[in-house]
Formats: sequence, C-alpha cells, structure tokens
Amino acid sequence: MTTAPETLADAPVFESVEPATGKVVATFPKQTEDDVRAAVARARAAATWWRDLGWEGRRVRLDRWKGLLARRTPELAALVHRENGKPLADAQLEITLAVDHIAWSAKNAPKTLGPRKVPSGLMMANQEAWLEYQPLGVVGVIGPWNYPVFTPMGSIAYALAAGNAVVFKPSEHTPAIGKWLVDAFAEVVPEQPVMQLLTGLGDTGAALCRAGVDKIAFTGSAPTGRKVMAACAETLTPVLMELGGKDAMIVDEDADVEAAATGALWGGMSNAGQTCIGIERVYVHEKVYDSFVQKLTEKARKVTAGESYGPITMPGQVDVIRRHIADALSKGGRALTGGTIEGNVVQPTVLVDVPEDSLAVREETFGPTLTVTRVRDADEAVRLSNDTTYGLAGAVFSKDHGMDIAKRLDSGMTSINQVIAFAGIPSLPFGGKGDSGFGRIHGEDGLKEFTRAKSITRQKYALPVPLLSFDRSKRVDALLGRTVRFLHGRS
Repeated sequence: MTTAPETLADAPVFESVEPATGKVVATFPKQTEDDVRAAVARARAAATWWRDLGWEGRRVRLDRWKGLLARRTPELAALVHRENGKPLADAQLEITLAVDHIAWSAKNAPKTLGPRKVPSGLMMANQEAWLEYQPLGVVGVIGPWNYPVFTPMGSIAYALAAGNAVVFKPSEHTPAIGKWLVDAFAEVVPEQPVMQLLTGLGDTGAALCRAGVDKIAFTGSAPTGRKVMAACAETLTPVLMELGGKDAMIVDEDADVEAAATGALWGGMSNAGQTCIGIERVYVHEKVYDSFVQKLTEKARKVTAGESYGPITMPGQVDVIRRHIADALSKGGRALTGGTIEGNVVQPTVLVDVPEDSLAVREETFGPTLTVTRVRDADEAVRLSNDTTYGLAGAVFSKDHGMDIAKRLDSGMTSINQVIAFAGIPSLPFGGKGDSGFGRIHGEDGLKEFTRAKSITRQKYALPVPLLSFDRSKRVDALLGRTVRFLHGRS
C-alpha cells in the first residue's frame, strides 16, 4: 500500500528531478519516524499472511509480478531514463536482468529453503534430523540510485521469495522508480501490503533502521553503510551491506587484446561509470600494453557522453570525479581521452602514468574514468589489484591463465574474458568484502540471507545405552570414551 504524494500536501516534501534537464519528475513526502513505524507494523501483519501462502502461493504471485514487469518494460524503461538519466537501451537491459532474478528466486526458493533430511551421524543414529530455512518476517530494503531496478531487486525478490514482507526505501534521487515497482506489485498482490514504499532522505532511512524490522539490506557507499550499521546496532538489527568498489581488470600477455579493450571500455564507462562493480583500474602486461592502450583509446573516442551513457545522476559526484582527474594529472598522469566535464556530463576519460597513491587509484571515483597501468607480469597485476580496502569484483582477460589469476584476486566476484557477467547469472551470489560490504544477494546464498536456519530432530527409537540422561552409568561413560577413540582417535 502506498500513499500518493498529493494526499500529504501538508507534509514536508522533496522533488525528484531529471539529471539531464533539471525538470521535476515528481514530488514525494519526507516520511517521518511515525510513518515508518506504521509501515513496519502493517508489514508485520502482512508477513504472516504472505508466509502462510506457502511456496506455491508466493511463486504464483511473484510470477505475475515478473510478467507485469516484462510486459511494461518500455514504460518502466522510459521512467528510468527520465529519473536516472541512463539511455533507454541500458534501462531496458537493467529491467530484463531484474525480471530474470524474480523468476529464479521464485522457482528455486522451495528447493533451497524447504525442509530436508540431513545425516544424523553415528553418535545420534537414533535421531532423524531435519533442516529448513524460515523467513525472518519484515525486511527493510534501502536501495541505490545508479541501478534503481536491478540492484534493489536483488534483495526485494529474494526476500519475498523466502516468505518475508518488504518495506522499501528507494534513493531520494529515484523515488518515482521505487513507487512504480511497489505499485506494480500491489496490482498482482492487492490483498495485503506485502511490499510498501517509504520516501524521504537520510532521516527516513535511519528511522527504518530503528523501526524493528528483522533485517536491513542496504546498498550504497561505505561511509553511509557505516551510519546504517550504527543505527541498526541500537536495536541489534542484522544488516546486509552491498557497498562500493574499486574494481580492477587484469590483461595478461596472452589476452585477446581487442576483446579486453572492449570489455574495459564497457566496464569503465557504461552507466557513466556509476557502477559499483564497474572497472576503474586496468593492469596490463607490458608485452601487450601499447596495443591495448591504442585500441582502448580508439574505442573511447567513439563513445559520446550524453548519448552512449547519460549524465552523472547525483550532483555531488561530479566534484569527486573532477578532483580525482585533477589529482591524477597533477601527479604526472596523462589523459589520453576526455578529462573534461561540462555541467554533469563527464567525457570518457582514459588516464595513463597515474601513480598508485593517487586518488584515482585509491578511492572510488564512480565516474567514466579508467586508469591504465603497465605491469611486468600477472603476479604484479594481482598484487596491485589486491592493494585496496575494497573487495567487490573484477575481471581477467587471458586465454590460458584466467582461472588461476581469477582465484587469486581478493574479491567476491570475478569475470574471465568478459566484464560484469556474474551479475546476470541469478544462481551466483553477489557481494564483496572489506569496504565493499558483507552478506550476499542472488543465488541460494541470497535466498538464505533473508531467513533463519531451523533445526529439528525426532527420536526414532530409544538407545539401549542412554547418553542424554542422568541415568548414564560409569560403564556407559567408559564405552562412550572407547567409541570416540575408535571413531576419531586414529591417526
């Protein structure tokens, strides 16, 4: 259930605007702590109803939602284009991937989370052991603006499939997209407010953290993530953190250089570089460095800012990008392409000769920039790639050594001979380590993230030798000791 902004004329409001034009998309209320608590209370009752529908009841409704999104993709893509700024084709790709995740989570939830027998072991052979994963209850999702459909869906769809109700607070930069998703869900599940919308700024998100939900799934920057964790700590609310990245790509000496240049350009420039799993650093073997830089530069010069990708969505990020480029150039780096910013449109920027202590290498830029560094070998590339506080994702281009290099990268996800491919595979978990956060969305891990494990045993028959009883004799204790030594004490 959502409340139309016009019915709250007396409440404080904020505007969502088009990044490309500055035109107002819509006006939304800054919902208060009382509003948040009321929404969570409604979700608590709805969660029981949703849970009791069972696997099949939920799957049918999630499939209806998936179908509605698929049919109305042009409508939603147009809204994403307006409110987020990305090209229509990229908006459609994002929605398509999100639909696939709804389908996978709904189909695979029963198999992943449903009750199953597990081995009891020799010591407890008289017991049947069962394991199942039960829903938490109410999950609060705080979504980002850079992929306002795909990214929050990685939490929303999996939480719903696991049997939870969801209270969704989208970014203040993309609330209209969030409202569209919630309204679409209400069309196929009109009976109960299983998925609700909250709109507002940081205060509304903080209120959601303190409102008694059973888990918060947050996507955003590491500094904001720390604030979310602090707020959740007040009520011991568990959190899932999907934070930023400073992802590296390694181009080994046996790489397909043409494919690597194509991958680096897409990984670094798509969505104007506003991608947590985007490529920001490229380490290239000295034997193919010159060829790679030439091909990358040629390709980058064909990319048109404002057409191939949109403007920078969040105004404050422009200053970060400008500062990183200026710092790189002041420390001896060279811009082979781009390096210029007009308003909130950043030209595709390829930087070389950038020292490893520069901001463009150490901090998340979140813009259409790439630093390209020559390395002696794959070992040096791995060492430099891992020299970061982040640990989200990355890529490797190599014909023969890709798997070996990928396993050595200290990140949650790595693609070989492609970039960002793992995000489009619903069965793979998505997440990182360090300043990139913790916990996982997507896949079986993503379903389990929104549940609690429930263990059940049932005695099949009584043992002739009672182990769990005060009636246990010294003879039984001696027998137990001999049994343990026989089973586990042999070298």
